[in-house]
Amino acid sequence: MLYVMICEDKPDSLDLRLATRAAHLAFIDSIRSRVRIAGPMLSDDGERMQGSLFVVEADSLEEVRALNASDPYMQAGLFGNVVIRPFRQVVPAS
Repeated sequence: MLYVMICEDKPDSLDLRLATRAAHLAFIDSIRSRVRIAGPMLSDDGERMQGSLFVVEADSLEEVRALNASDPYMQAGLFGNVVIRPFRQVVPAS
């Protein structure tokens, strides 16, 4: 099943994001086979990273929560709010 994770950074946390980015990208590379799409969410002007969005394939919600808990961004306290929901892809047809 697919799941979407919407992870919003805490306010004024760009320095923490940048300091943790290499570890985060290594983590994403380690789960690449499960990631359908991922990337930073941006400020309204498209200039600053303010969160992360992932669509991942997993067997359960608990598995996705465990993946999120393993993310160096989460471990560093970057995310102020995380929403995880089951997701059904419609377009493009899978």
